[in-house]
Amino acid sequence: MNLLAKCTLSMVFFTSSIGAATAQGSDVIGYVMKVSGNASVTTGTTSVAAVVGTPLTEGAVLRVGPQSSLGITLRDNTLMSLGPNSELAIEDYLYAPEKNDLKLTARITHGTLNFISGVISKLRPESVQIKTPTGTIGVRGTHFLVKVD
Repeated sequence: MNLLAKCTLSMVFFTSSIGAATAQGSDVIGYVMKVSGNASVTTGTTSVAAVVGTPLTEGAVLRVGPQSSLGITLRDNTLMSLGPNSELAIEDYLYAPEKNDLKLTARITHGTLNFISGVISKLRPESVQIKTPTGTIGVRGTHFLVKVD
């Protein structure tokens, strides 16, 4: 079973966690859904080993070690899978469709990213950007792969 299928199957967990996220505060933007090998989530100065269910907040930096992978799902059902030796920062995330506040900006500094867009990209595609060291990807489609050496 591939990572996308496992993330999709894990949506039951994610959906049931939305209530918990609301109870904890609106700063939880998503969750780690799959980990293989060594990966971490850093928020501010705190770094934790990534495990299934680790909450993500705006500003989180995801690091994936050699021969490892990490899959996350954001509140708008955006799926991101990181391959070995990858680093991605979630710089901005707004998901309040009732207020028309929609934005996703992430920066990948190295490694690979498999991206499948969620609701933000469908409602306001110009509000989704993936930054790389040499340029910015404006998301207009639903699925792409980025490799940064």
